[in-house]
Amino acid sequence: MTRPRIGLVLGIFAVGSLSACSQEDAPTASEPEVPAAITAEAADDGRCENYSETGMALFGDLHVHTSFSFDAAANSTGATPVDARNYAKGGTIPFFPLDADGNPAGTARIDRPLDFLGVTDHGEFLGERALCRTPGSPSYDTQFCAGTRVSERQGMMMMASVITTETPGRIPEVCGEDGARCLEFAKPPWQAIQQAANDAYEPCTFTSFIAYEYTGTPGTSNYHRNVVFRNQNVPDYPISYIDAPIDSKLWAGLDEVCTEAGGCDYLTIPHNTNLANGRMAPYMQLEDTLEAKRAYASKRLEREPIMEIFQHKGGSECINGLTSVLGEPDELCNVESVRRMGENKTYTTRTLENGELTTGTASEVTRECGPGETGSNGMLGAGCVHPTDFQRSALVVGLRQEQEIGLNPIKLGIIASTDTHSANPGGVGEDSWGGAVSGEATPLERVQPGLLTSGIDGNPGGLAGVWAKENTRDAVFDAMQRREVFGTSGPRIVPRLFAGYDLPPDLCADPDRDAKGYAMGVPMGGDLPPAPSDAKLHLLAYAAKDPNGADLRALHIVKGWVGENGALNTSVTPIAVSEEGSAMICAPYEDPDFDPAQSAYYYLRAVEPETPRWHTYDCAHIPAAERPDVCSSGDYPETIQEMAWTSPIWYQGN
Repeated sequence: MTRPRIGLVLGIFAVGSLSACSQEDAPTASEPEVPAAITAEAADDGRCENYSETGMALFGDLHVHTSFSFDAAANSTGATPVDARNYAKGGTIPFFPLDADGNPAGTARIDRPLDFLGVTDHGEFLGERALCRTPGSPSYDTQFCAGTRVSERQGMMMMASVITTETPGRIPEVCGEDGARCLEFAKPPWQAIQQAANDAYEPCTFTSFIAYEYTGTPGTSNYHRNVVFRNQNVPDYPISYIDAPIDSKLWAGLDEVCTEAGGCDYLTIPHNTNLANGRMAPYMQLEDTLEAKRAYASKRLEREPIMEIFQHKGGSECINGLTSVLGEPDELCNVESVRRMGENKTYTTRTLENGELTTGTASEVTRECGPGETGSNGMLGAGCVHPTDFQRSALVVGLRQEQEIGLNPIKLGIIASTDTHSANPGGVGEDSWGGAVSGEATPLERVQPGLLTSGIDGNPGGLAGVWAKENTRDAVFDAMQRREVFGTSGPRIVPRLFAGYDLPPDLCADPDRDAKGYAMGVPMGGDLPPAPSDAKLHLLAYAAKDPNGADLRALHIVKGWVGENGALNTSVTPIAVSEEGSAMICAPYEDPDFDPAQSAYYYLRAVEPETPRWHTYDCAHIPAAERPDVCSSGDYPETIQEMAWTSPIWYQGN
């Protein structure tokens, strides 16, 4: 990391010792204030009682699977979208471990309710699973359906074989030659998903979105996106990877069935980009023309405003060792990383032939993708790495694309989520994690190598945060559209970032700092206006700790820019450090290298001190004589550093 220049003004405040910024005025992280119901007085203008022009920090999970998904661990517990929403609201659901009869013997309950939720069961195979699991259905007795019932894992592999190809299609044996049978049987689960979301929605108190996952996995690489709808007006069916095997076709398909006239609106959220092998790069399968690239960038800017930076399958912020991006190594890129450049990755292979599932192992050294190369096997933690696989380097690729075509096709805000497949959204406690996918039901199972990047390589996942004016579908959706969002690796840290040319250096102690941040600058997710030739860029960065978590240790400003001859550059600058830890840290920062002619982005990273990793708790729960070597080998760090990230603020050079 680069060190702050001498002369920069730093402000570090513990919540209990603020001057003008008192504990009452300071942002607080958690129990996030529960929005009040609409009162008679507030109902006159349709606002919640505690509507706030400067916004409130809300926490949620927008990546959650239940037994409606073909690959869900929740198939063992029977948990449904109703259970997921009960859990998110603070209720108790059936959970692992399973008893001798295969029924859930445990229960799970979140430590604090969430503010919003999107259950994202896979849009693929809703009908196929219903046909194969409903006795007496037209396809129940087919050889394919019988094979899917041999075991949960085999059923998952058989379905997944459809979406790991570049040219997916319906299974004629199950769906009929025209696929209509699968669409017909997809109606009941899709309607149940909608009903669960609509029943759970309590304006001003709890926001529940109708959503699903688009699960493209070509070449066993990640090409997944979550699709989130603004309200109850949604298409008759999800547009899946089978229907639209490329992102531009996904948006075109959704635009056709989700129309403004019908009151329908949506956005898409890429995830697991750390496993994408370059497939998240823009312009895939497009003509190499300026017109095609601009049309793609325009549609992506409209429909894909944010991405998921952290979840169960690791972090997607950054990776060290890219030769195409200049920047000093950042040790925090290694926190819950499942990919490291130069590492010899050994992974489990699974092959399904003639109804028989066989496993094996393979190994591959992680390397950077060559020019124009698209890799494979990212979902196994293997294959080459492309700059667009990680947020920090992808954002600077977007800046260079903007110089070339006039639009930025990688202008993505930041959230995080869990990707739990166990119907327990927001269950992110390192000391209480119960597993996310199949094969993680007990401590002993969780510390073993798992399917894909799970087991000991996985983690409890993160949380999505938004700065919304109230807790309603419209307000949370609007916050996502304008990219005024943030993500955390689990704790309910509350970060905020403003930037402008005239922000005063004393805003940390100003009780009206947020209002002035909006009035005199732009918030996270925003675009700075053109700068005068002599302008100085000022940022106001602050974060408040999770009241149930560790004190904060530092604030970092991450910058990306395109240098001479199109060189891609990133830097990390610690702008405030608290050696003993602070409940809140606030710091103004002036970029000494700001160039009005040079495009750049800036985002804030707030960091906790080291705390125990989840597997240390699980290892302690395993009798000493039964503990596997991983508990003592040192192959996995015993501690982690939890963190939070704001969406970037962008500047387009003059």
